[in-house]
Amino acid sequence: MYCIIDIETTGGKYNEEGITEIAIHKHDGLQVVDSFIALIDPEKPIQPFVVQLTGINSKMLRNAPKFYEVAKRIIEIMDGAVFVAHNVSFDYRVLRNAFKELGYNFEKETLDTIELSKRLFPDLPSYSLGKLCKSLGIPFSNRHRANGDALATVKLFEMLLAKDSEKHIIQELIDKEKNTKKLSTKYVDIIATMPNAMGVFYIYDKTGTIIYIGSGKNINLALNKLFLKESRVAKEIQKKVDLVRFELTGNTLITKLKLENEIGFHKPYLNRISKKRKPALHFASDNMIIITEGRYIEEQAVLLIENNILLGYTFAALEFQANNLKILKTILTPLTNSNLNRQLIKHHLLHNKVKEIIRF
Repeated sequence: MYCIIDIETTGGKYNEEGITEIAIHKHDGLQVVDSFIALIDPEKPIQPFVVQLTGINSKMLRNAPKFYEVAKRIIEIMDGAVFVAHNVSFDYRVLRNAFKELGYNFEKETLDTIELSKRLFPDLPSYSLGKLCKSLGIPFSNRHRANGDALATVKLFEMLLAKDSEKHIIQELIDKEKNTKKLSTKYVDIIATMPNAMGVFYIYDKTGTIIYIGSGKNINLALNKLFLKESRVAKEIQKKVDLVRFELTGNTLITKLKLENEIGFHKPYLNRISKKRKPALHFASDNMIIITEGRYIEEQAVLLIENNILLGYTFAALEFQANNLKILKTILTPLTNSNLNRQLIKHHLLHNKVKEIIRF
């Protein structure tokens, strides 16, 4: 059994989002056999950009049930089923957190239709739900509402089931999810708080000292692999880890820059310090604003180079923040103008596309 799920939230601070709408369709591998769709009172404000995106506002939710009033129904419909969603880490995390507030430990095997689509339909231009459905000819209506997105995911999942006729890939992905259960409770609890998103993570020992800084396209998976490794450094980390914190970065360039700078600043004893590199040549332009992907859909990452000196980076949610030098300088996170950082930027620009480069 599978439960195909989509959740809409209030937006806001990571791990503090409230659920505003949920749609669940239970599927037996052939057809939908049960459904649950509901608006939910999140008992907290909805971010303006979310209202604009989904059309769900506080007025619509005045008479909606609170999460605890529908929790039992959600548990019942999901009994014995794999949790399926498009970008499953988001929906699973939000639902787990909602149950955690009620004192209930919600755990399910998960399956991500993004990862499954990449395996079964390689080389498509995009794997966002809307563009993927367009590429595959799947009808899609009521976008950014829970049931509209869930029904589109149902159709996509049925197509994926048909393509993976012997269910080898689906079972492989489910088995990969089960690997976390081989870890001790201590590691599983740490991993459960980590996002399935790109970023840098900091591992602390019991004294509050950072002993290792790492990064990954998926922090959750990167830590899972680290806690299963048998290398000397990995075993030392596993022995001494007491706490893990993280920062999202949104793209590989900011990830590399932040990782190198944080290792250079904190000098954790379990990290290998990068070897010195040859001096980098000048940037192609003395004055540049480099704009690339941010941590979330509504923002972008911005790097500022002025007079051929790297000044720093920031995340901007508004267009004028990225284009106004005075504002941009105010909100920058400084980066050292080192040869290493300059080479990382030059290498990235040579081999990767960015959203925009503004020369001034």
